[in-house]
Amino acid sequence: MRCLPILIVVAGLASPWNAAAGDLLPADSTVEGAIDHYIRATLVERQLAAAPRADGQTLLRRWSLDLAGRVPTLAESEAFQALSPSERPVATVDRLLASPDAAFHLRNELDVLLLPDGKSSDEWRQYLLRACQENRPWDRMFSEMLIGKEDDPAVRGATQYLRSRATELDDVTNETSRLFFGVAISCAKCHDHPLVDDWKQDHYFGLASFFNRLYVTRSRHVGERASGDVKFKTTAGLEKPAKVMFLTGTVVDEPALDRTAEQNKAEDELVRNLQQKDDQGLPPEPEFSRLRQLVDVALRDENQRFFARSIVNRIWDRLMGRGLVHPVDQMHSENPASHPELLDWLERDLVTHGYDLRRLIRGIVLSEAYARESVWQGEGDAPDPEWFAVAATRPLTPRQLSLSLQIAAMNPRDVAGAQADPTWGPRRQQLENQSFGLARELELPGENFQVGVSEALLFTNSQRIQNEYLRDSGDRLVSQLKGLPPGESVPLAFRVVLARQPDAAEQAAFAQYLHDRADRPVPATQQLVWALLTSPEFRFNH
Repeated sequence: MRCLPILIVVAGLASPWNAAAGDLLPADSTVEGAIDHYIRATLVERQLAAAPRADGQTLLRRWSLDLAGRVPTLAESEAFQALSPSERPVATVDRLLASPDAAFHLRNELDVLLLPDGKSSDEWRQYLLRACQENRPWDRMFSEMLIGKEDDPAVRGATQYLRSRATELDDVTNETSRLFFGVAISCAKCHDHPLVDDWKQDHYFGLASFFNRLYVTRSRHVGERASGDVKFKTTAGLEKPAKVMFLTGTVVDEPALDRTAEQNKAEDELVRNLQQKDDQGLPPEPEFSRLRQLVDVALRDENQRFFARSIVNRIWDRLMGRGLVHPVDQMHSENPASHPELLDWLERDLVTHGYDLRRLIRGIVLSEAYARESVWQGEGDAPDPEWFAVAATRPLTPRQLSLSLQIAAMNPRDVAGAQADPTWGPRRQQLENQSFGLARELELPGENFQVGVSEALLFTNSQRIQNEYLRDSGDRLVSQLKGLPPGESVPLAFRVVLARQPDAAEQAAFAQYLHDRADRPVPATQQLVWALLTSPEFRFNH
């Protein structure tokens, strides 16, 4: 069932996906202005109503989770309230993007995206963190991941992307195509498309040819041979040499190497030694690197519809709950964008502004489309998600949830001045480390996510939850609540954990619960905090 839409991918490669630049809004429009223009135009065209703007506290929590990877602190909520309503969006978004949290969170997002199977190393994560702290352009990061120098400490960590996949040609071909170009190409390994002439096995094995010379040494360095080609069998059983071909059909002309049989034999021996023996040094660079050619081809203007559009679509998907092209790895002419002009405009803007991901993220989260309520209260059924008339409710990632639990269960005075505190960066690192263990036990949300039995049991029965988040000690929220009357403890608990005030019914219910257990205030307060920490409202970004 998945093959057909995948195989249609290249059927449209010759088709003009992009609108002419002159048809788009001016390039100097703001990102948020362009987003709202195109989203609004579609709603009007389809006569669809949109949900109103969410209230300020809801948006503060949404921005904090999406930009900092955690819930807001009590001090941040109070500072937000002190701003005028007109000041809040830009001031809050810019503060969060300038904070140490932003780099940590984007690092975590890229880590999960690029190495989702837990193959990341400390060096890899440090590389990503430095790159995010510097707001390194996405095209440069792509280049460093594919052709990063093993002898350069600044970018050596980037090679973990290839190192974790280099020994499996199918993996590195499929994953690179899917993650960087938005194209799931794996089905084309077995057969040409039955209906569309453009999409053939040549494209799959052409892309694989960029990677077939990779190897990993015993010392875990990534090397690239100077020779070696790919051959494949067609569905007719004929053996065929693969051209070095990008997804667009662009073929790389490889210079003829005047190599003797002795030279090839010497290279085989060298690679064998590098793979079998320690301390053999770094692998030599080939005279002609196919990986360099892939980076060059992928970043050419005519091919950016894959590279630039893919990251635009993925970031949009992460922040809006659904890609402009959905699913995000099915970018092809038979699966058009819901708002093609918007995708064209965002692609152009990203390239024009040097692949600045932070600029893209800022524009999306400042748009009205992002700021809508997530609960539809209009007449009839809510519009389909693809029109972005209602904000999506999104499950927190394991990192977001585990770090938010740490923050929400702390004594709020311990994080009162979080981002104004110059020591917040190291503190954030410490909290990252402390939350890592729990994050590893949580499921990475996919489409149609539901909380699983294992997570429910963990939060219901685990002594760990009791000890780490509900402890009655001076560094925990419980200790700050237990001595307060319900009229104060319930609102404070809601503000710290859920970043809002309780409504009248919630206040009354929790106050009665605490009143009935006045003889055992600590267990009763722990139950209050546990109920809020394990609520759906805390589990999701809404």
